[in-house]
Amino acid sequence: MTVCAIEPAAAHENGAGRAGCTITADGCYAARLALAGDSLFPERWTLDGPEPYAVPLPGNQPEEPGTEVQPLADGRVLIHRLVDGRHAFSLLYPTGPGTGELPLGTVDHAGDGTRLRLLPPAPDGRRAYALAAGRHSAAVWLVAGGASGPERVAEIPGGCSGGAWLDREGRMLALDRESGGRTKSVVVDLGRGGEVSPLLQIAPGSDDRVLLADPDSGLLLIRSDAPSPGRPRLGWGVLGSTLPVRFPECLRLPVRTVTPFAVQPGQMLTPEGCAVALHVEGADGAAWIGLWRPAERRVHHVPAPAGWLTGTGLWTADGALRLPYSSGAVPCGVATLTMPGEERRPEDGSRDGAAPDAEGAESSPPTGDQYSGQLPTGKTEMTVHHLNSLADAPRPVPLQQAPLGRLVTN
Repeated sequence: MTVCAIEPAAAHENGAGRAGCTITADGCYAARLALAGDSLFPERWTLDGPEPYAVPLPGNQPEEPGTEVQPLADGRVLIHRLVDGRHAFSLLYPTGPGTGELPLGTVDHAGDGTRLRLLPPAPDGRRAYALAAGRHSAAVWLVAGGASGPERVAEIPGGCSGGAWLDREGRMLALDRESGGRTKSVVVDLGRGGEVSPLLQIAPGSDDRVLLADPDSGLLLIRSDAPSPGRPRLGWGVLGSTLPVRFPECLRLPVRTVTPFAVQPGQMLTPEGCAVALHVEGADGAAWIGLWRPAERRVHHVPAPAGWLTGTGLWTADGALRLPYSSGAVPCGVATLTMPGEERRPEDGSRDGAAPDAEGAESSPPTGDQYSGQLPTGKTEMTVHHLNSLADAPRPVPLQQAPLGRLVTN
């Protein structure tokens, strides 16, 4: 599953801020910092049972606002704290009435403005990575699942942000690298010692970022100012295709921020049929959810459930969007949406056309007709190459630098 779009996060340079929680790639667990009075504490959600439930994992003292948490596939929760000038990593797990903690080690806190943050959950759920991004270089750290403590696994010249996994093995990582005043997406091959290759270069003078990637279909959600210099727009392309990137007019919403956060998995041969969930936020702070498919020419605007953990959700392969929410009445809940006109398919296999089960999700959706539009006739070329097996992983090469189909293999 593709979940939780991560925009450049160190200072939220180009996105809508951090998600309300983090979900494992298989959708079984989630983790967040919950609030009790004025105090923050880690909380793990179990999502794969008959109904979701939360387990608090408080430590000996409240957590600081900058603390990060991320669930692993075995149910333990990775926690990242800044302690005495060092980045400290531990695994949390419930132990009856208390919380067990397994220290993993620390990473020095650089004093040159370098920021370290967790990357999106690895596809296998056993490992966790962090990105230490400075102004002129960046490093990828394996902070959980390694042989012994945090290990630096890649070094990348240039300032980096973003982060999206391109394959199911957790080997190919897309990052947005700043160089020469422009930002271009690159792919970091963690199976080759952090080898870096170009991934997305639409025009020489454009800023091109990968926001979200689906390993099954190869669908890429991108943001670029190539079609309108100085004004970034949301677009889509397909990893491995020589077809042009498209920038649908329906995704261009004036004075609103549109951020993709989940893509429907399992659509192996039809990336244009993948359902995409969008977090839409207005200038006044009002937010709702957009539902869209690349094959369609409109965005369906629907209200978010009350208490939605903003920017968080996952699609199932059969087309159900699951949105975690927490309200006074339901402290741990999951609302379910489907694309308009499609029946909901509950987990028991029955068919149900009912509305979402979260408070507030049945209200009338925002009017979306004014946002409908045609795909633009002018298209911008992008070339990226499909990631096949680990042994023969092609190197994505931009059109400007190499003929189509040029691969470098082992």
